[in-house]
Amino acid sequence: MALTELILVRHGQSEGNVAAESAARENLERIDVPARDPDVVLSETGRQQATAVGRWITNLPEDERPQIVWTSPYRRARQTAEIALETADVELDFRVDERLRDRDMGITDQLTAAGIRKKYPEEAERREWIGKFYYRPPGGESWADVAFRVRSVLTDLANTEKHDRVLLTAHDVVILLFCYVAEGLDEEAVLERSRTNGLRNAAICRLRRDEDSPTGWVVTDYNMDEHLRDQGVEVTDQPGASDEVGGERV
Repeated sequence: MALTELILVRHGQSEGNVAAESAARENLERIDVPARDPDVVLSETGRQQATAVGRWITNLPEDERPQIVWTSPYRRARQTAEIALETADVELDFRVDERLRDRDMGITDQLTAAGIRKKYPEEAERREWIGKFYYRPPGGESWADVAFRVRSVLTDLANTEKHDRVLLTAHDVVILLFCYVAEGLDEEAVLERSRTNGLRNAAICRLRRDEDSPTGWVVTDYNMDEHLRDQGVEVTDQPGASDEVGGERV
């Protein structure tokens, strides 16, 4: 067997998403996050969203179901996979890969947009000048840095993964950049997609290997959320730290 398909799932709504949204709503300068970023867990809504992913997996034909999990080490991403598989009554091996972690925000971590402008006005100006894709906060990562990680993971998946179908759970910018690489997008196109069609919590994307594609991949589904709507689960459109500052999509 060799890899033919990736099923990419953004983690369900996290307690960090809720805290960031609250900070933005109250015009605060700092986000009251409940834990360090790797330890942030799903909210109750996020758990319901992960359950909906599991029911979606249950309804897949046998020859379309994932056979192994690759996941970010961050708890909210791994939880999403664990709850989904428990719901689907499926036991799969997990491969935890730190390259799938969320974007590192460096010195701007835990700050809202207002907090960054007040504490690091020169960084706010530098980000506006350089642009979202290439701006790297001190001690942190740019989107381009994350794209480098994604390309490395795709290479390993293509060359070493023995299963046909992989369930991969990670974060909004990570999955967005998987699609960016697969479709051969440029800076302008991926930023436009982020602004107009950013990944929703527990949304699903599907990538298929295609030898005729210039990148070797095609995106067959992007930002699917019908499994949430069909099951009456709340759909949340909350960008993560990689795609916002304190709930403000930028």
